[in-house]
Amino acid sequence: MSYTALYRKYRPQNFEDVKGQEHIVTTIRNQIKAGRIGHAYLFCGTRGTGKTTIAKIFAKAVNCENPEEGSPCGRCASCRAIAQGSSLNVIEIDAASNNGVDNIRDIRDEVTYAPTEGRYKVYIIDEVHMLSIGAFNALLKTLEEPPSYVIFVLATTEAHKIPVTILSRCQRYDFHRISADVISQRLQELLVQENASAEEKAVRYIAKAADGAMRDALSLLDQCMAFYMGQKLTYDHVLDVLGAVDTERFSSLLRAVLKNDALSAMRQIEELVTQGRELGQFVNDFTWYLRNLLLLQVSDDMEEVLDISSENLVLLKEECQMADAAQLMRYIRIFSELSSQVRYSSQKRIVIEIAVIKLCRPAMEEDLGSVLERVKQLEKKIEAGIVPVQAAEHPVPAESAQPKQKPLPMPKAVPQDIRQAVQNWQGIVADLPNPVSNFLRKAHLSIGDNGVLLLVLDDAVSFGMLSQESRQKEIADSISRSVGKEVQIQIKLNESGHSFERAYVDLEQMIHAEIEYEDF
Repeated sequence: MSYTALYRKYRPQNFEDVKGQEHIVTTIRNQIKAGRIGHAYLFCGTRGTGKTTIAKIFAKAVNCENPEEGSPCGRCASCRAIAQGSSLNVIEIDAASNNGVDNIRDIRDEVTYAPTEGRYKVYIIDEVHMLSIGAFNALLKTLEEPPSYVIFVLATTEAHKIPVTILSRCQRYDFHRISADVISQRLQELLVQENASAEEKAVRYIAKAADGAMRDALSLLDQCMAFYMGQKLTYDHVLDVLGAVDTERFSSLLRAVLKNDALSAMRQIEELVTQGRELGQFVNDFTWYLRNLLLLQVSDDMEEVLDISSENLVLLKEECQMADAAQLMRYIRIFSELSSQVRYSSQKRIVIEIAVIKLCRPAMEEDLGSVLERVKQLEKKIEAGIVPVQAAEHPVPAESAQPKQKPLPMPKAVPQDIRQAVQNWQGIVADLPNPVSNFLRKAHLSIGDNGVLLLVLDDAVSFGMLSQESRQKEIADSISRSVGKEVQIQIKLNESGHSFERAYVDLEQMIHAEIEYEDF
């Protein structure tokens, strides 16, 4: 007989076996016992939380010949036929591959025929959000007023994609992510039934890696057991199979970062790559590690919230004294941004190394958090008696250090229209649309031959944008409107190798100085 995967072998066959969705199970069982069964249900939730499983149990329960407290008996002919997939009363449809109008019209035609055996025909439409707009419209009337013997169960992972007209005709049930405790307990039960053994720490990690999905947890357990067939499943085994990183490695990496030891941090990244660890998973797990640290710093009562072992909790408490909240928030910000970059990057290792270097070298960034961390590092050095290197005892006099610059020739009388343009320059720039306005703010004002207004730019990108003929005309027109007279302009790139002040006459500074003098 062929092997059956664990998630199929141990799929719940009655409501008592369903774990982690008690709020839904209790409601549905009460409806069945009271005979208050709805005609349309919408099951929403993430993958592997039991939507299709509960839909099948529900289909068995409403057709069961001998229901027990709202749950199917599992022994009657109807229950056995549904469990074997041979019942004509339960129709499963995958909307991902049957999402057209014709598929739904087939359903609309079929519902006119009453079930030959049993009481209800149950249509289970999985991934219903994949239906086309036309298909939804075709389903609408049937869903609103189906025959008394028809029940629709719609399952989806993305309820926001379903039209409101469909939502309003269904009883909606939201499936919760299953907690790691519930998943761990279920895995331990299955290990006993499979005559296998595993460390509690290993089972706990699988439960956490499943991210609230029981099916994912069973698939991961199946994978790990297959790799280490006949052996006791250890924590290290699970890490090897899943390509995950031990929590102690996170602690070691964080301590290297806090010491600004980029070399040690790079060596640890190298080891992760050599061991074949999954780098995307590493980024996510390290972000969660930093999050746990931050929660511990916020309050001592957070220990109950953190899903970690007692040994790791000791390490976290020790590291709480080594880093402050501002540092951790900066680290979390950098790694949160890194998470999306790694997902689509073809060079995962490089982007991770750059992010770790940023953690070790806050001087590479200019945001407020990095500046504050640099200040704190300087304060720590001063407290430790490490004084920054001072300048030479006998500094070179400023006069001899800087070569004397030949003064720029002052222009002859500046034309009145150019003078007025300089005085109104901020308004002229603001009057222009983006991106011209943004690039023009970087321009320096000077005067050229024959009284031409020079717009001097230091970078080639801005020069390339503004030197286009259409944009030069746009700037000249704006100046003309402000001055009331046509003004000739010339856009130049500063290629002198010196700053603007040393290479050109600063017209703005000169005219503003004259204005201040006249006011005085």
